[in-house]
Amino acid sequence: TITALKNAQMAQSPVLLLGGATATLLRNRGALQDIDQMALVRPHVKWAARVKRQREIAPALNKALRIARSGVPGPVFLEVPVDLLYNEETVREWYGKKNTAGASLVEKTVQWYINRHVNALFSGMQGNSLPGPEEPQIPAFTQTEVNAVAAEVKKARRPLMIISSGAMMEVENARTLCAAVKRMGIPVYLSGMARGLTGHISEVQYRHKRKMALREADCILLCGVPVDFRLDYGSHLNRKARKIVINRSQEELKKNISPNKAILADPGAFLIELSGAADTFPDWSDWKEQLRQREDAREAEIRKTAEARIDGVNPVAFFLQMEGLLPDRSVLIADGGDFAATASYTLRPRRPLAWLDPGVFGTLGVGGGFAMGAALRYPNDYIWIIYGDGSAAYSLMEMDTFRKYGMKVCGIIGNNGSWEQIARDQVTLLGSDTATSLPRSDYHKVAEAFGAAGERVEQLEDVEGALKRAMESMDKGVPYVINAIIGSTDFRQGSISM
Repeated sequence: TITALKNAQMAQSPVLLLGGATATLLRNRGALQDIDQMALVRPHVKWAARVKRQREIAPALNKALRIARSGVPGPVFLEVPVDLLYNEETVREWYGKKNTAGASLVEKTVQWYINRHVNALFSGMQGNSLPGPEEPQIPAFTQTEVNAVAAEVKKARRPLMIISSGAMMEVENARTLCAAVKRMGIPVYLSGMARGLTGHISEVQYRHKRKMALREADCILLCGVPVDFRLDYGSHLNRKARKIVINRSQEELKKNISPNKAILADPGAFLIELSGAADTFPDWSDWKEQLRQREDAREAEIRKTAEARIDGVNPVAFFLQMEGLLPDRSVLIADGGDFAATASYTLRPRRPLAWLDPGVFGTLGVGGGFAMGAALRYPNDYIWIIYGDGSAAYSLMEMDTFRKYGMKVCGIIGNNGSWEQIARDQVTLLGSDTATSLPRSDYHKVAEAFGAAGERVEQLEDVEGALKRAMESMDKGVPYVINAIIGSTDFRQGSISM
């Protein structure tokens, strides 16, 4: 749970964690599992609190939800003792409601104290009425800021925009944001939760050679994007370019960068407003053609890599086949290292909010939980978890839950018997594969043990059939596992992050 909270904090995800606790009267008296949970969670959440009376629960929940979504979103924690979760009569029975007639003075005093304590737990309750939800507080931009950025963009010859998770906080605005980005026509790279924002294929989106584009751009908009290791701490950016940073986080506005304009605001809302700040925008056709030529050249390189014959299924070829078969109603979840990263180069989310990954913390094990949430939100969609054989072990047991509730989930496991993302550089630099080897286990049999289905795929020729069988199975409410026995390629050589 602590790892999950930290991942949510670093991914800026609004998450509410409810924690149980020992009964209020037994706190700090040695009850089972009575620990200081606040000390554990406070460093990893925006806000943590403990309720002491039943009437405090609803207001505390409202406050927690508001704080989680306000400013920079993040996790919050609310501790609710067990004796506040039940009705008053039940709790009085737990505490031993007794007739004190004939009891000793000590017994009467103890019972008086218990009754007084329980009275306090339930005092002030106002029936079943609940307060309405509180609106989150989001930093606002000004029209002057919008007009200034519009002027910068219109005079640029080679503008470039990166949109990431920080621009996707107001999920109800995703489609409006998509339309705004397309209307402006600024060449854009998408990362994190913003993958898929402009749909399957878009004339304004580019996927490859981002570093080269950033070094050539003369105006760079970073929208919900931290300048961290993913941008090599700012070294990827053209030093002479005009840099505009739009972020909800005051800290990230100037982290590793001295922007020409730093705007504290919701990036998605700002871009929507920016798209209407001019009647027309330049078409930047020469710049776009330059980017498109490089894009096409890189796509050709990827296809050539997919043609390489290796021992096992070529993972690049696997995903190119999957890309051709992927239904529009699909959600992609990346839970792995090398195999999942390979998928990010080849699989294209079909719509906004159809790609999930752990974010900057890179936590393994998010697949099962993310898939469950996606399946509940989009019950008619196909949910695809892209697992490495190392990461699969963390949540493959959730096949039991998926089967129980008939969730349309397929786990695709890239099984090469290795923690490949570590092994690739470790073996090259240190000459040892210590602690990076794994057996090529029959992971699909785990699914079968829970009443789900699956198969082992060892030949590229079998991939299309396996994917089709997975969808047929999911349509029947039976989750699926494709245990793909893949080989190693040099596709991501030297990709270790520091």
